[in-house]
Amino acid sequence: MIPPYLFAEISRIKAEAIASGADIIDLGIGDPDLPTPSPVIDALTSSAHKPETHRYDETPRGWVSYLEAASDWYAKEFGPKLDPATEVVQLIGSKEGLAHLAWAYIDQGDIAIVPNPGYTVYRVNTLMAGGEVFDVALRAENGFLPQLSDIPSEVAKKAKLFYVCYPNNPTGAVATSEFYRDLVAFCKQYDILLVNDMAYATVAYDGYKNPTVLQIEGAKDVSIEFHSLSKMFNMTGWRLGFALGNADAINNLQRLKSNIDSKQFPAIAEAGAYALKNVDNTETLAMYQRRRDLLVDGLNEIGWEVTKPKSAFYVWAKVPRTDMSSAEFAGELLKKAHIVAIPGNGYGTEGEGYVRMALTLLGDTDGSRFKEAVRRIAESGLVQTKR
Repeated sequence: MIPPYLFAEISRIKAEAIASGADIIDLGIGDPDLPTPSPVIDALTSSAHKPETHRYDETPRGWVSYLEAASDWYAKEFGPKLDPATEVVQLIGSKEGLAHLAWAYIDQGDIAIVPNPGYTVYRVNTLMAGGEVFDVALRAENGFLPQLSDIPSEVAKKAKLFYVCYPNNPTGAVATSEFYRDLVAFCKQYDILLVNDMAYATVAYDGYKNPTVLQIEGAKDVSIEFHSLSKMFNMTGWRLGFALGNADAINNLQRLKSNIDSKQFPAIAEAGAYALKNVDNTETLAMYQRRRDLLVDGLNEIGWEVTKPKSAFYVWAKVPRTDMSSAEFAGELLKKAHIVAIPGNGYGTEGEGYVRMALTLLGDTDGSRFKEAVRRIAESGLVQTKR
């Protein structure tokens, strides 16, 4: 979790800048800014007029047409065909499912292995469930992939869950099939449930296609994957996702959820099914890629060496100074350039020395705001330019 003082200080500086009339470019929030495709909204409208969607969804694991659409979509995108009746479960957003999985599996003294830096939901809910967290470092020299050899056997023997996220938030790194093979073997050896958070599965550029863990032979014995319609179809506020994989894991997650929620409004599930079966989000991805290129190429041109991500919509940039921490640099960026970036240490100790910038920016229609961001950074004096 980002420490409160970081939020408070950045919010204070941002509020002061806005009050003084400053034009803030907020690259902090990873929330798709383009509208949900109109056909999906039309599908929701049509479904909302059906009386049967106005009642509780009493199905075991989710609205049947939605689960079938999720299974078909996954087979079309990645190959493996999963049984929608036993190997798929509907979620109120992938965040909800990732959190509740910890509650379903972690008891006092159990361990969850989590990436550092990483999405804070894994850590926070493990601790809330009474468990312990073992951090596995994600570092540039290893392609931001966890080194399995760094995990002590006594930790692995007590671990119930191993969370990974690729394409990665916050680093934008991608996994390889070779890594997934090693990870599946590791989790089989120690009887750990492999939890693959793939919220950004289809957000990829330059023709790149992400591998998935369920493509690995035998992976379904120990793996569950989480997917989100938020990033695929600009449906963040709709709160709709799904998990698929090992039938026992799916059942255990649903057993907990059945005591907590009553699933999503069925009309939303039907609209989600429509999106999975019919919507092509190529236009949105093209916009993200244009923004990525304008931002990363521009920063490199002025002397800030930044790697261009293949996937996800985050730019993970090493602080271009030795005299500032992540938080200090983010604060100066906001003060001098009126740009919001998230300090990397907010995602874990291994994030110190980095900032995260999102390619989602409300109000940007052609990438021009990202060009403006580069111009402001160049003029701020925070980066030694090449010119």
